[in-house]
Amino acid sequence: MTELVRPSRLGPGARVAVVAPSGPVAEDRLQAGLDLLRGWDLDPVVAPHVLDTHGELGYLAGSDADRASDLQRAWCDFSVDAVLCARGGYGAQRMVDLLDWEAMRAAGPKVFVGFSDVTTLHQAFATRLGLVTLYGPAAAGADFVKNTVAQEHLRATLFSPETVRTLTSRGPALVPGRARGVTLGGCLSLLATDLGTRHARTGARDGLLLIEDVGEQPYRVDRMLTQLLRTGWLDGVRGIALGSWAGCGPYDVLRTVLADRLGGLGVPVVEEFGFGHCEGAWTMPFGVRAELDADAGTLTLDEPALR
Repeated sequence: MTELVRPSRLGPGARVAVVAPSGPVAEDRLQAGLDLLRGWDLDPVVAPHVLDTHGELGYLAGSDADRASDLQRAWCDFSVDAVLCARGGYGAQRMVDLLDWEAMRAAGPKVFVGFSDVTTLHQAFATRLGLVTLYGPAAAGADFVKNTVAQEHLRATLFSPETVRTLTSRGPALVPGRARGVTLGGCLSLLATDLGTRHARTGARDGLLLIEDVGEQPYRVDRMLTQLLRTGWLDGVRGIALGSWAGCGPYDVLRTVLADRLGGLGVPVVEEFGFGHCEGAWTMPFGVRAELDADAGTLTLDEPALR
């Protein structure tokens, strides 16, 4: 696994496009998110179908074709410096195969931000575009519009990424040790679901895996981790940083599952990094070389996430 291309950081006046590749977006939260972005002296533009809802499948933000078109047009617009996802939910898997990756590659690197269901797109951006991406708050997400920690960490990552090169865990080491590798990961259920698809990574070898999830009971987390283990996807992983597990059952039970499934890998595992589905979620870069120190509870990037 090699480092990926780092996009340029944002500056005052940068144009950012907001797209909805997955679930439907609440208009009031979208407006609140846009106001925050304008307050950062950014120029946000909303893709045409962001507020759509699929006529028959209400859990989708419009049709697959429209969601894919919004993302591709935003990415290929040379006036756009960054593309931010309005929310997660479900639906990215349905539209990812409709994207013209050759056209998107020709458009050159730019910043891409999203989390949760957007894990599918993070994987595709890595494998098809070779690009560092940011696993961070949704532009119309409740945490982003209400929580200053999430806001400020994303803002620092976008504008002055050298100030957020070291992230410190809020919990202990599940497995002690120190490891180096290239960051990757996202939402566990999406990584498991993506296995074998043409845009997904083939494995985590030589990587530092950053994973989290929401609303999955311990036995389901066990099932997904077991699937990754059985397929060999976790072979050669260098270390693992665990994010939030909101709604995933009693944490003492979940912790036992995580220790049971991941402890046998013989690599450092650190709990309670503040990314994912939690209040004040940090923005985590995928595709950058870093060091995970489980004993100190730190993840330190070799270079800032953005140039």
